[in-house]
Amino acid sequence: MPARKLGKPTEQRFAMLRQQVTDFLDKGRMETTLTRAKEIRPIAEKMITLGKKNTLATRRTALSFLTREDVVTKLFAEIAPKYAARQGGYCRIVKIGPRRGDAAEMAIIMLVEEGAPVTTEKKLPLHAAAAAAPAAAIPAVVEEMEEEADVLEDAVDSPDVDAALEEIEAAEAEAEAEAEEAKEEADENEE
Repeated sequence: MPARKLGKPTEQRFAMLRQQVTDFLDKGRMETTLTRAKEIRPIAEKMITLGKKNTLATRRTALSFLTREDVVTKLFAEIAPKYAARQGGYCRIVKIGPRRGDAAEMAIIMLVEEGAPVTTEKKLPLHAAAAAAPAAAIPAVVEEMEEEADVLEDAVDSPDVDAALEEIEAAEAEAEAEAEEAKEEADENEE
């Protein structure tokens, strides 16, 4: 399968890919066109695999491709050890839609965070999470709200401490009321 030409002669294309892979490994993420991201990914993954071997020969091979020595040092010292237990698949490409102007399909290429699960669910706000939580999870939500109230209480540095304490007590009462509402909604959902 021939490689994508990317509208450039061979030497220019190779120089562009070297620079983009170097910048990508330096920053950990990059916004570019989808076709360029698809070309960058296998090269970047090969560089990370070289970094996992960590020999003089692999370091010299990486130095011959990457354009900055500090990125090679970062690759061997920080990036590659992070993926020591992972067998490939170090990069992720996320499409972000067309670019204004020429409608080129854009994408973000990023390093996969080791140990972070891949989820597409959005995190609910605290009050919505309490409403959607089953009855067994309500004590955890209440405990989280109490911790937030404790943090607020510790942060009070005003001269009018009594007024601040009244505000905190009102916030705690409101949190308890929200927890009760969430518990009632959870009970209704179970029925």
